Amino acid sequence: MSTFTLPVRVYYEDTDSGGVVYHSNYLRFMERARTEWLRAVGYEQDELLRTAGIVFAVRTASLDFARPARFNDLLQVSAEVVRKGKASVDFRQEVRRGDELLCTCDIRLVCVDAARFVPVPIPDEIAQHFVPADGGSSES
Repeated sequence: MSTFTLPVRVYYEDTDSGGVVYHSNYLRFMERARTEWLRAVGYEQDELLRTAGIVFAVRTASLDFARPARFNDLLQVSAEVVRKGKASVDFRQEVRRGDELLCTCDIRLVCVDAARFVPVPIPDEIAQHFVPADGGSSES
């Protein structure tokens, strides 16, 4: 799957007193998009925890805010794999209102053993879905 897109409506609870989406809520919207992407390729996070004993934890995130989203906007939040490592995967995410780019994020997730919270290789059956959209780099 190349780019996954999730529609997200901005609710009053997502905004500050000026009706603008509070900056940390963009991370919540992006988390939802990655979760739905994972679901679309056949995996539920609670099942991965229960059956494989793994979770994906955010290691780094770099956001760039270009324009504000506001109350009642209908946003499109995308998730696209740009790099896959042995125990990590990098996503490029965007938040758009129609054709207007509002926010971008480069985020690295690390596969960790849930009991010890140390990095572990992404299981092969899952890693096969983490294909960089543009044929970008993958590490063995």
